[in-house]
Amino acid sequence: MKTAIVHEWLVTFGGSERVVEQVLTLYPDADLFTLVDFLPAADRGFLKNTRIQTSFIQKLPLAKKYYRQYLPCMPLAVEQFDLSQYDLIISSNHAVAKGVLTGPDQLHVSYIHTPIRYAWDMQHQYLRESGLHKGLMSCPTRLLLHYIRLWDYRTANNVDQFAANSHFIARRIWKVYRRDAHVIYPPVNITDFTFSGNKKDYYLAASRMVPYKKMDLIVEAFNRMPDKRLVVIGNGPGLKKVKARAHKNIDVLGYQSTETLCHYMQEAKAFVFAAQEDFGITPLEAQACGTPVIAFGRGGSLETIRGLDFVYPTGVFFKEQTVESLIDGVNLFEANRNKIRSTVCRQNAERFSAQRFRSEFGKFVDESWQAFKKVTK
Repeated sequence: MKTAIVHEWLVTFGGSERVVEQVLTLYPDADLFTLVDFLPAADRGFLKNTRIQTSFIQKLPLAKKYYRQYLPCMPLAVEQFDLSQYDLIISSNHAVAKGVLTGPDQLHVSYIHTPIRYAWDMQHQYLRESGLHKGLMSCPTRLLLHYIRLWDYRTANNVDQFAANSHFIARRIWKVYRRDAHVIYPPVNITDFTFSGNKKDYYLAASRMVPYKKMDLIVEAFNRMPDKRLVVIGNGPGLKKVKARAHKNIDVLGYQSTETLCHYMQEAKAFVFAAQEDFGITPLEAQACGTPVIAFGRGGSLETIRGLDFVYPTGVFFKEQTVESLIDGVNLFEANRNKIRSTVCRQNAERFSAQRFRSEFGKFVDESWQAFKKVTK
C-alpha cells in the first residue's frame, strides 16, 4: 500500500501530533500532508525523514501567527491535495483533514479527535468566549460556521471508516454525521511522567490558558479556599487574567518544561481539571505520576478517571462548571482521599500507552483494508 497521512497543521507538538507520531511508526514510508508546517526544530524529531507537503495557506500573509484566521480557506485548501496516487489515506481530524478528495479504489480511514466543535454543539460557547455573540462580526461569523457545517457533513461521505478517540466523541460523530466510529483511545506519554507516591500539601492545575479550559474558574474556587494551596502551570491568552485574579495561596508559574510539570504532578496531592474535553491527556499524565484527579464529570474524563463508584477509584468528579461545584469536589476528594491509591492511579494510566494505541490502530486499519479489498475486487 502507498500511504498518505493528512493532518490539519503542524505548529506545536500536542496530543494530536502524538497520534501522528504513532501512525508514522506504523507506516514509516507514508507521506504527510498538512495545511501549514511551522513546527519548531526542537519538536520535529518524530517526523524523521517524512516527506511533507503543505497547502497554499503556508504562503499567505502572517500565516505563521494567524493561521487559524484562515479557517474560511481551509476546506478549499485541503481539497487541493492530490492524493490520487495513494492506496490508503489516514486523516487525523479535528477540523478539516477528513475533507480530502478520494476515489472509489482508495481506502480513507479517519481518526477523529473531534468533529469541528466550534461549528457544531459548542458554537454558542465559542461565539460568547470570542466576543462574537453580538456586534458587527457576529452575523458573518455565524454564516461562515453555517457553511462549515454543511461542508463538514457532506465530506463525511469521503470517509470509509471512522475511528474516535473516546466514546464521547463517537457519540458526537453519530450525532453530526450519523456514522458509527470504532473507539481507539489516543496514546499517552506515560514514559516521561513517572510514578511517585510522595505527596505534598498542594493542588495542581495545568493547561493552556484559553476560555474552555476554565482555569479562571479553578483560580476563583481556590480564592475562596484560602487554607488550600494551588499551583497553576500553563501559558496562553488568559494568563494575565488568571494572574490578576489569583490570591496569595495560589502560585501562577506560567509556561514550564515537561520535566518541571512532571515534578509538580508527582508531588501534588491532586490534579484539578475543569474542562469538558474530548478525551483529556493531562489528567492521565497526572495519574501516571500517581496523582488523583478532581475533574468536571462530563466528556472524556468519565472514560479516563475512575470515580468513587469504582472499587479502586483514581479521582472524584464535580457536577457543574461552577465555583461552588468545584469547591464541593475538592471537599469530596478530601473526605475520600484515603480510598484513592497512587499505585492504582498509575495502573489506570498504563491502559493508555503508545504501544496499546499502535496495536489497536494497526489492527483496525488492517481489518478495514481486508474488508475494503473484498468489496473492490
